Amino acid sequence: MIIVVTGMVGIDKKQYLADVCDYARQRGREMLLCNVGDLMYAEAPDITPGRILDISLQRLHSLRRSVIKDIIAKAKEYEHVIVNTHATFRWRHGLFPAFDFFQMRQLNPDMFISMIDGVEPLHLRLMQKHHIQHSLKDLIVWREEEVLATQMMQQGTNENAPCYILSRGVEEPTVEAFYRLAFQSQRKKVYLSFPMTHVAGMDDVLETIAAFRDSMKQQFTCFDPADLEEAYLPYYAEQARSESKPSFEVTALGQRFSLDTEEVRQIEPDINSQIYARDFALIDQADMIISFIPELADGMPALSSGVERELQHAHEAAKQVYVIWMPKKEPSVFVTQTANKIFRSPQKAAAYFEKQYEYKSDRLFE
Repeated sequence: MIIVVTGMVGIDKKQYLADVCDYARQRGREMLLCNVGDLMYAEAPDITPGRILDISLQRLHSLRRSVIKDIIAKAKEYEHVIVNTHATFRWRHGLFPAFDFFQMRQLNPDMFISMIDGVEPLHLRLMQKHHIQHSLKDLIVWREEEVLATQMMQQGTNENAPCYILSRGVEEPTVEAFYRLAFQSQRKKVYLSFPMTHVAGMDDVLETIAAFRDSMKQQFTCFDPADLEEAYLPYYAEQARSESKPSFEVTALGQRFSLDTEEVRQIEPDINSQIYARDFALIDQADMIISFIPELADGMPALSSGVERELQHAHEAAKQVYVIWMPKKEPSVFVTQTANKIFRSPQKAAAYFEKQYEYKSDRLFE
């Protein structure tokens, strides 16, 4: 198993992938982690750390090819290999690829994973660890470029190898999901659908949604849209603007820091368009969608337009569509006509999943 993992600077993939290797080792699987950047610096000790993109493109490409050549040779000696690299470079030379198809075909990866993370943690890491000048718009663009380039890498190398987008995770790293993608392909891959901005501030409803998310992750390999949540940023920015505040505070990586109000307002269209495209992409790479619709205090369903669009997209993509419908009010035709099955309680859903998908978790809504 050879897995190529890409992602823009600021994700801190090295530590994340080291944790993946530790997680796999605890389960009896040894994985060789090849960090292409570190190997390039090791091969060229004259280059000052953090300055490798300042060298000529000719030397940069030569260094990369030499390192990948060594990885190709080393991969033959190990059963499982992770290659941590970038799909693109963007620096003073402009935007250019960080791979070539000839070597990628020689490596012949079994899987591609494009790691992504939210604007807030990316911004904080770049300020604290990399000291790379950037705007929030840059982060949005770089993230999208890296995902697209990874998909092109896969299509030009081995179009039969799966290619996943995987969030690094907000509350906790998605290490278990990564491991399951790599070694437990028999597990069903599920997109979790539930209202988010629609129920902001409703603590009781949010607790119920959190229980749903946790229970699904006990058995399935889950793509969780809450692992990368940015939709609240424009709301905070608009609130700050109405109060004539030039900045507002957010929390990421356990730290409080400020974001510029106008800068966040400027990227609102980008945030919205990427949420729209990304959620559909996550549905496309899943086997099925499980949508949880809680009940609001007034008895109405907490059903957002986003959830309805996700159900429709999954239905049109011929995915299995399951809905856990908690409100007493009957679901509309737009739900009943897209769902393969509707459950009126989590317990009934759990019983079905146990029978249908060998779902054996006693933690569903304890």
